[in-house]
Amino acid sequence: MRKVFCFPFAGAGASVYRPWIKPLADHLSVVPIQLPGREQLFAEPPLTNVHDAVALLSRQLAPSVSEASEVIFFGHSLGAALAYEFARTMPPDKPRLLIVSGSPAPICPRARRATGLNDEQFLARVREFAGYSHPALEDPDMRELLLPTLRADVEMHEGYSPSGTTELDIPIIGVRGSSDDLVTRDEVIAWRDVTRSSFEFIELDGGHMYLIDTPAPLFDIFRKARIPVFKGKSNAA
Repeated sequence: MRKVFCFPFAGAGASVYRPWIKPLADHLSVVPIQLPGREQLFAEPPLTNVHDAVALLSRQLAPSVSEASEVIFFGHSLGAALAYEFARTMPPDKPRLLIVSGSPAPICPRARRATGLNDEQFLARVREFAGYSHPALEDPDMRELLLPTLRADVEMHEGYSPSGTTELDIPIIGVRGSSDDLVTRDEVIAWRDVTRSSFEFIELDGGHMYLIDTPAPLFDIFRKARIPVFKGKSNAA
């Protein structure tokens, strides 16, 4: 069965993708990815490095990946960087596809940063970056609990740089909300420069967090995407 491995955006946990399981169950298996420092893994220290996170996830998810007939790696914002690096670790004999959402290509420079700001400045910058703020962050007690993980995720994203050669040998679909004020068309289209395979750009109605507001069009992409059988060299550095 086709599986889609869903990597979270900054501050999010696996629960953000669990509502997708039932509507897609007839077509594919949704695998929500959980990083340390949140939800049932709250007691574990959060990671601040994409490559450390991918090394951990590669060990954890290898059996699930091997069971699938086809795999889609999907990530939004920070999740796109995680999905891209995770895809680089996979063996070349598995039919696979990378879908990146709401994220500049890894070759695009980051102009503004939130790491190192005080709490109020940090949260204001994150709201600006994400176009979204979790209601729990308005509660002082919840904010104290959630901020360390959110800060770690932002540090992970802002400190990320690709490992080794940037090019993959698998197809990529780049997705953007048509009214996204944070990520431009050109920044998403730049993902075509990190694959030697095919690239497709798709715009969906909505802003940066379109996938939370109206995920159904994204589900159609998951269902209809063609995943070629490809045998070639591994993308790992």
